Amino acid sequence: MSNYFSIGKLVSAHGLQGEILVRHSLGKRSALKGVTAIFLEERKNSFLPYFLQQATVKDAEHIYIKLEGIDTKEAAQKLLPGQVYLQEDDFKAQAASSSPLALLGYMVEDEQHGALGVVAEVIEMPMQVLVKVMIQGKEALLPVNEQSLVKVDKKNQVLHLNLPDGLIELYTS
Repeated sequence: MSNYFSIGKLVSAHGLQGEILVRHSLGKRSALKGVTAIFLEERKNSFLPYFLQQATVKDAEHIYIKLEGIDTKEAAQKLLPGQVYLQEDDFKAQAASSSPLALLGYMVEDEQHGALGVVAEVIEMPMQVLVKVMIQGKEALLPVNEQSLVKVDKKNQVLHLNLPDGLIELYTS
């Protein structure tokens, strides 16, 4: 998934013309202005482009989209539920810099262990954010909250954390 970033999920079909409601985590109201295609994961790491005909903002976390070739409610329902991905350039243009999703692609550095890896996924939970990082070939979920976050270096794209003792060892031993 080198240049595709998940921005949210296809939630439901809307209306009879094949519109789809998308819940996104871009951190701001967005009508995906300037985006020509979204991508859906057909198989693991295999993305199919769907061309946007129209996108309408519902609220800060939802948009209605109309995709080329999806003209009925039934056709829209076949795509559900699915993750919605954008290419890297579109993602960077759409995500709010304050959004947790903006951390995708950042290098994670821990105060004790140094550089750990690159943020591959951001999972938003009610009380904290988790970032998925590959450490020595193993998937690690690291908390980003008031206790663990030291600073976010946007210029160098580095996420500085002070992780709890023993957490990294859980993934590396």
